[in-house]
Amino acid sequence: MNEKIGNLTLNYKHYSGVDLYSDGEVEDELLGIVKNHEEKEYNKIIARSNKWAIMYHLSHLRANIVEWLPITKQDTILEIGSGCGAITGTLASKAKKVTCIELSEKRSLINAYRNKEKDNIEIWLGNFEESEKDIVEKYDYITLIGVFEYGEKYISTEKPYENFLTIIGKHLNENGKIIIAIENKLGLKYWAGCQEDHVGKYFEGIEDYPITNGVKTFSKKELEEIIKNSGFFNYKFYYPYPDYKLPTTIYSDKYLPKKGELNNNMRNFDRERIITFDETRVYDMIIKENLFPIYSNSYLVVLEKGRN
Repeated sequence: MNEKIGNLTLNYKHYSGVDLYSDGEVEDELLGIVKNHEEKEYNKIIARSNKWAIMYHLSHLRANIVEWLPITKQDTILEIGSGCGAITGTLASKAKKVTCIELSEKRSLINAYRNKEKDNIEIWLGNFEESEKDIVEKYDYITLIGVFEYGEKYISTEKPYENFLTIIGKHLNENGKIIIAIENKLGLKYWAGCQEDHVGKYFEGIEDYPITNGVKTFSKKELEEIIKNSGFFNYKFYYPYPDYKLPTTIYSDKYLPKKGELNNNMRNFDRERIITFDETRVYDMIIKENLFPIYSNSYLVVLEKGRN
């Protein structure tokens, strides 16, 4: 069963009828906003609302994580976990076609209404593990923006993270790329007193998730091991700052931050925090010791088929 909202198509074939992931009542508010307001009004709405969820889902800064990628109008994209469409519109503006897979009907409707003018987006509702069986197309880019950390919750195998990437790899074109954006469990903000982003506990990630199931993030070393075990040996790490959610700068191994640059560190809008030390000073020490890639708050990883 398909539904059209403007020029955009919703595909319900694999939808179970139950939304398995939600931010709660604020999603009704988000749906009302995107139905009744244009994108150019979002920043004023964010400022008035003073709600993290409104900012997170509607801020134009979200798109910075993919805006710089060399996507062209010849490229097709599979966006896994498209959520409320914070990234979808930017991808569609750059690419020939975007196919989204999303668990939640409410989030898919928010995405659809905010991008209803675009005719190159199709949203498949349902769990990736079920929807994937019907994917016949090969894509130039497959994105996992804030999604990979939930692999063990939705991929029912003994090695869900490795298997997630292996399965995705089957749907890439010969020169296709996988884009992963994820928090670093050793990110400096967690040592400095921010709660872990997914479970809201202090030091949960840096203690290696002793009481958490269903979601986890990884260190750079762990991510590299997962990537290699999945058969990808051609990959590059990038370092979004302050994090991948609302990035203002994306560093690379060719251009790492310099002393004094990382001074915008009190941007935890969603949870209370404590302050254990001056992050800017510690960043300066880390930069001096060439350790920034280990303690970056987030990672953006670009994977390609084949070897370096």
